[in-house]
Amino acid sequence: MLMISDYIRPKSLEEAYELLTNKENSQLIGGGAFLRLTSKDIELAIDLCDLKLDFITEMDTSIEIGAMTTFREIEKSNTLKKYFGSILSDSVKEIVGVQFKNYVTIGGSIYPKYGFSDLITALLALDTKVILYKAGEIKLEDYLKEKTTEKDILTKIVLNKERALTSFKSLRKSSGDYSVLNVAVSKNRDGYRIAVGARPGAAVLVPEAEELLNSSATINEEIVNKTANIASEGLSFGSNYLASAEYRKDLCSVLVKRALMEVIA
Repeated sequence: MLMISDYIRPKSLEEAYELLTNKENSQLIGGGAFLRLTSKDIELAIDLCDLKLDFITEMDTSIEIGAMTTFREIEKSNTLKKYFGSILSDSVKEIVGVQFKNYVTIGGSIYPKYGFSDLITALLALDTKVILYKAGEIKLEDYLKEKTTEKDILTKIVLNKERALTSFKSLRKSSGDYSVLNVAVSKNRDGYRIAVGARPGAAVLVPEAEELLNSSATINEEIVNKTANIASEGLSFGSNYLASAEYRKDLCSVLVKRALMEVIA
């Protein structure tokens, strides 16, 4: 059972950061959806709900999404669909139901680097930057690889405002369940990006597969098949209660091919 000894709603990021770093066994609260599933004893819960971090803002060259923006807001956003198609809404649409998505936040999913996150895979395919209160700007792929134990606060993410052709694919045992595997593909003027997640480790890019696509004068079925095989053979997969590593490896090739064919079409 989750036990919280004290609860505070700071009025500034500086106050939140000081509480987080100076108070032993403190924990940030975004939406709190996944935290409720744990049996932690938390001395101080720091709720970020009063810091006005729930926004989707179109800037001159980018789109900024606040850390407290909910999955439901992402699912419904016409701004995100205008530039990136349905990749982000598709990545969250199968998550339980509207009530749950109304309090699950983007920061609560990205900051802990959840390996099961469908949204992280979709964002990784879109060349996303993470903005941390103290560490500043960092590419999402680099953030996911970091092993740092220093506490920080994710304030927002930034997407380049450039129209892209996109696709998100996943396989679940049942509606609302975690993905057995998920794949996201995007293509803009800089080329293709391919991300694979729920391996069951954190989502990763597949540079070797991207290189083949970006160096090919014509993308045909043969190139697509080769790309899908490179992705499947080049990544490591693990086993858990959802699927075996061998099954995920085979599934990766299928989902990458489907996503690529959708983008090309």
